[in-house]
Amino acid sequence: MAETLQPTAPRGLYLHVPFCRSLCPYCDFVVVAGAAAFGPRSRVAGYLTAVEREIDLRATALDRQFGSVGAASRPPLETLYLGGGTPSLIPAEQLARLIDRVRDRFGLTAGAEVTLEANPGADERGDLRGTAQAGVSRLSVGVQVMETSALRSLGRRHTPDDAVTTVAAARAAGFASLSLDLLADLPDLPFDAWAESLDAALALAPDHLSVYALTLSLSPDESGDDRLATPAGAVAWRQRAAAAQDEERGAQELEHLDVRLPAAGYAWYEISNWAQPGHESRHNRLYWERASVEAVGPGAHAFDGVSRRWNSADLDAWEGALSHGTLPPGGSAPTAAGEEAAAESLVLALRMARGVARDVASSAGFGEAIAWGEEHGLLAAHPDDATRVQLTLRGRLLSNELFSRIV
Repeated sequence: MAETLQPTAPRGLYLHVPFCRSLCPYCDFVVVAGAAAFGPRSRVAGYLTAVEREIDLRATALDRQFGSVGAASRPPLETLYLGGGTPSLIPAEQLARLIDRVRDRFGLTAGAEVTLEANPGADERGDLRGTAQAGVSRLSVGVQVMETSALRSLGRRHTPDDAVTTVAAARAAGFASLSLDLLADLPDLPFDAWAESLDAALALAPDHLSVYALTLSLSPDESGDDRLATPAGAVAWRQRAAAAQDEERGAQELEHLDVRLPAAGYAWYEISNWAQPGHESRHNRLYWERASVEAVGPGAHAFDGVSRRWNSADLDAWEGALSHGTLPPGGSAPTAAGEEAAAESLVLALRMARGVARDVASSAGFGEAIAWGEEHGLLAAHPDDATRVQLTLRGRLLSNELFSRIV
């Protein structure tokens, strides 16, 4: 009989801040842009009141389910991640208040990783010294590319010089860890220009790099939430951009990363993530380990170790419910169990450089898929432990071919 999974107390908390000064045409995150994000018609103050209420309500629900913070079944959080949107638009004193509220209601372990996403623009990066003093230990900067024309094409408001200035300010502010987000397979950007952009990013000496292939959704959203439809202009931009992408160039870029980043002292630890020793994202690792992560904010997705839940992405619906002291509307996914949960765990584990134990995968019923992956060069023995298998470079390029055989 398959083991029955039970919900567990969260090890991390994701807090979604939806505000951006403008909307990038490739973005599929829950975002509120323009006048609602800044100026006299800003909705930030109402959001801050509502998100504090949700923090309290979610914590109270966990008190009932697992006991108060510090109980054996409910340890304090290991990570807090403020994502968006552009969380760096929130004033430092308000960030401090939010982090204190999370600490009071959920607890934070000594040395907890507290990450905040920031944009590099002068009017977007916020008060970095104040942000560090508020309790943020890890800054993730959305650089995307260090090439001016490519930034303009992506709808980004900052320049490469803004990225340089932001990194210098972050170092001066004293963040314990600094990460840069970059994009690959950008339309109309030749390989040589992309490689030069990578070198410019490495010259900033970040502690961590996330390099994601630009993914362009051309079909209706299937996330299950109620986010607004993609604007027609953004759909048209995506169609043009997708036509200008090149699978061969994207593969060449990944091959370049596999040589260039280790030479600069970075090790890949997940398909799209590279880090200096000790600077891997602890929060993101929770997702890849299929750990329990709570979530607050419009459109935020949570997982309790068994099933998934998400909040309404509609700011009015989310805020309106909380103004009446009730949890916001949303949805949930069917409980994963048995082979489905095992398959999901295996796929997530294979995304990481440490891979999986071959005998464990085989005993769970996935021996045939593992053997197929080894036979076709997508998997190989881990260099430090022959009992484990990890994705090869070819496997990272063609991971979906393997994963489709597992799920």
